[in-house]
Amino acid sequence: MPLTVQEMLEAANSVVQRISAAQARELLQQGALLLDIRDAPELEKTGRAVGSHHISRGMLEFRADPALQSHDPELRKDRPIILHCASGGRAALAGKLLKDMGYQHVYNLGGFSDWVNGGGDYVGPVDSGM
Repeated sequence: MPLTVQEMLEAANSVVQRISAAQARELLQQGALLLDIRDAPELEKTGRAVGSHHISRGMLEFRADPALQSHDPELRKDRPIILHCASGGRAALAGKLLKDMGYQHVYNLGGFSDWVNGGGDYVGPVDSGM
């Protein structure tokens, strides 16, 4: 039976813990990776969290698989990963995907605004020069 987006989100939210910006900062101090999975135009428009690493959601599987040449060495199965997107939905789905791929410590921060409103440092949008 085909799944709906709502069903996929429910499944993801049941296995990927949602955390606050304060909890994320604590994990970051212990060596976690803050992973921004938004698309590049979103980062350019809104800015990004200081120290965050960027992999767009569409490339995550290819960057997360250590067997592939495209693997990103920042993604390690023994390193906690804190995901965020614009509102939390893509982060939840991406978190479930990473768990399915064997990543053990995966967390959903929610959206970029959750980071900013929670007191997280960020750099503003890129000036397009126009």
